[in-house]
Amino acid sequence: MPGTLDLQSGALPPARHPGPAACETPQQSPVPTEAASPPQAQSRPAQRSRVGHSTNLVGVSTELLASFIYNDHPVPLHVSGAREMNKNLFEMLSQAPDLPDAGIAFASYMMAMFGIDPEQQEPARTGSPPRYRSSYLRLLKGWGYDANGREGAVLKGWVESRFGIFPTFHKETLARSGPAWATYVEEKMSSRFHNNAIYTQLDLLYEFCQWALERFAAPGQTHLTLHRGVNSFDEHQIVRRIDKRTSIVRLNSLTSFSSDRAIADCFGDMILTARVPLTKIAFFNTLLSVHPLKGEGEYLVIGGDYLVTASYA
Repeated sequence: MPGTLDLQSGALPPARHPGPAACETPQQSPVPTEAASPPQAQSRPAQRSRVGHSTNLVGVSTELLASFIYNDHPVPLHVSGAREMNKNLFEMLSQAPDLPDAGIAFASYMMAMFGIDPEQQEPARTGSPPRYRSSYLRLLKGWGYDANGREGAVLKGWVESRFGIFPTFHKETLARSGPAWATYVEEKMSSRFHNNAIYTQLDLLYEFCQWALERFAAPGQTHLTLHRGVNSFDEHQIVRRIDKRTSIVRLNSLTSFSSDRAIADCFGDMILTARVPLTKIAFFNTLLSVHPLKGEGEYLVIGGDYLVTASYA
């Protein structure tokens, strides 16, 4: 039976399988006592910081877009110019009878537009390394290995550019200045992955994702219930505590969730469950027939403040 997690203490739950020593002799609880953590400190909301840029490309203010209020009452989002400049793509998609056929049409369009098929790579000059064309598939593959790698930085940079939301974590907690932020900026602009109009590729991936959710994956729905396994709150700032199990948590600008709670449990002892608006889903597991994140039921969710329920199995 799932146990509950006390978010008021901000501490990890006790281990699920205590060792023999813990059974023989009473040990001090890992949860801070009132003396160690005064009630005033427990109930004090986290200091709010600026959530993002003052402008973005989706027509909804960043402050509202990143709020839990938007999550409760979402409105449609579109990256400015993405559909208008690629009408042929959506004409092709409109003729697809199902999601697999739509995915094939999308992949074919992307190969033709951005030359990401290996056979379309430009030949290297004599004595120089081959030129590398970045692709959305390569970024997804890198994200699957390490969300804090260079590919992850490019993806977070795309969210910052299009939706205006700052990342809160990349290798470590981020502030708007200092070495950690400088590392993030350097990696998101890395020419190894930031080339071949990569943001435009991601714009089209997002627009295709939204089209597919509305047409095939979740017609008539506005939200999906998704799960995320974590071992600590290092990457997630608690903005407000509602009760022992429920808090408003500021997620990173792009965060992985799973539709399968059992899979989420493999990634951490604590399970964060959130009701995610479809408009803030940038990618989901069945969107493409072949992709690097196929095995985990993964959803890539645009961040901000979310109402989450925490528990552990």
